[in-house]
Amino acid sequence: MADIDPHWDALWLRYRDLLPGERPWNAVIEGLLGHRSVRAFTPEPMPAGTLETLVAAAQSAASSSNLQMWDVVAVEQAARKDRLSLLAGDQSSIREAPLFLVWIADFSRAEAMAEAAGRTVEAIHYLEITMTAIVDASLAAQNAMVAAESLGLGGCYIGAMRNQVDEVAAELALPPRAFALFGMAIGHPDPARPAAVKPRLPQGVVLHRETYQSSGGLALIADYDARLVAFQQEQGMAEVGWTRAVLSRLRNAKSLQGREHNRQKLEARGFEFR
Repeated sequence: MADIDPHWDALWLRYRDLLPGERPWNAVIEGLLGHRSVRAFTPEPMPAGTLETLVAAAQSAASSSNLQMWDVVAVEQAARKDRLSLLAGDQSSIREAPLFLVWIADFSRAEAMAEAAGRTVEAIHYLEITMTAIVDASLAAQNAMVAAESLGLGGCYIGAMRNQVDEVAAELALPPRAFALFGMAIGHPDPARPAAVKPRLPQGVVLHRETYQSSGGLALIADYDARLVAFQQEQGMAEVGWTRAVLSRLRNAKSLQGREHNRQKLEARGFEFR
């Protein structure tokens, strides 16, 4: 890296390789490329107004048909963060973060509106609308994360909010036809426990022009495995690479850590997935 223009360091860190050719560049792109999962935080509180600013950024994301079928629960009480941490596999980042956001797919608002208007909302029972709510919530959450990082904060997504759907719903007092999609720990990164930018797959694997092209993918993945192992060595992590980790995570239903039962749990909460 010593001979690389600092302007391109963010690209190198993201791929552990140089992308050929010239490309547009600005501070926003550099900030996006610098995203890392921050799991260690200082006890410093959030500046006044931070939560409301992050939510404003989240609500500025695109929303399919402007349905806005998501909510976010902001958790700051230590006792509740501790309980949510235990429900998510005892993740310390949830307890440490001064702010923990839980993103919710929520059909209860549409139902209440329909009841008040004497109308029906049968479409909420279809898989398409569930997918719409999930996509909208994810776009909103990503906006919030980008906003947080622009303020010098860091964060980490917590998918384990789906490990125990019913217990999380009870802890957050969610209504029927609402469930937690994922959490997001937000705070000031602890400089004593820094996070690193994790290399991603080469663009040759994920970028397709005009039509889907699968040739050469496995060779590029093998190269990525080697780069990820080198990153894991640098970070003192288990050297498992990418292929091994993916196949282990997807090997069977039990590898989903309880989430294999989520369809039944969500159906019990009023989701029908027609």
